[in-house]
Amino acid sequence: MKRVIGRKSYKRLVFIVLLFSLMASFITGCSSKDVEASQAKNRLEAILERGYIEVVMEPYFAPFEFIDPSRDGGEQIVGADVELAKYIAEKLGVELRLVPLEFSAVLSSITEGKYDLAISALSYTPARAEAMNMSKGYYFAENNPGYGLLIREEDKDIIKGPADLVDRVIVAQSGSLQELFVLEQVPAYKEFKRVSATTDGFLMVQEGKADVAAVSKSMAQLYVDANPAAGLMVVEEFEFVVDKSTQGTRIGIPKGEDELTERINEIIDEVLERGIYEDWYREYTEYAKTLGL
Repeated sequence: MKRVIGRKSYKRLVFIVLLFSLMASFITGCSSKDVEASQAKNRLEAILERGYIEVVMEPYFAPFEFIDPSRDGGEQIVGADVELAKYIAEKLGVELRLVPLEFSAVLSSITEGKYDLAISALSYTPARAEAMNMSKGYYFAENNPGYGLLIREEDKDIIKGPADLVDRVIVAQSGSLQELFVLEQVPAYKEFKRVSATTDGFLMVQEGKADVAAVSKSMAQLYVDANPAAGLMVVEEFEFVVDKSTQGTRIGIPKGEDELTERINEIIDEVLERGIYEDWYREYTEYAKTLGL
């Protein structure tokens, strides 16, 4: 039990440190950014004029974005999405500034236009498409597990799918695609709890505060493999139904910024043609395993 609490506390501590480390540069730069944005015709022009792009993400979703405690400062945030953000900044010829936030704040900050891009393993939902521009898909999970359920091993003969959750407590990350799956594809449950980070949901199941978590199966399996003593498992024979017409991990862009969206889509086309995101995904999947994530 002490080890579990320590991991959770450390994660929060790292998150706070990252926020404060970025606070000073954000405060000193925000006024000049506002002036530049007002002089530019659109956000793409503003980015090019000011010489940097601000990308917001929640760094607790390996292998897309996660914390490497062996590194310092902003270099602690690593992952396939981080490599994509670096690639976009390089193609635009500007500096990359990463901003770590909790997932609900990632979404709201883009809908409010506070930052330029959200690169945080975003999936398409109709609500998101209404609130922000969404790029083309840059990662497709046809050859990888989709979305399912994480349970305790002791419940493997009891919980095999949504029909078994009538008297159970289910948890999912607030604002995530998994939350939508619960609302649309789980017919009944005892209680539905929302958490700010996916890993908090894992811990709730592990600690008996919830019976099941709606999860990305690949991320959940990484956690299971890295924490064998936790007594968790991914339900093998169940997967949430995903609308194929809306598949693909995407980038969130402030609403109406069509010039920026078009340029981002051009860069995504190049990434897909070269197949480099798949390389990043495999690289950071293996790297996350070495960190015990």
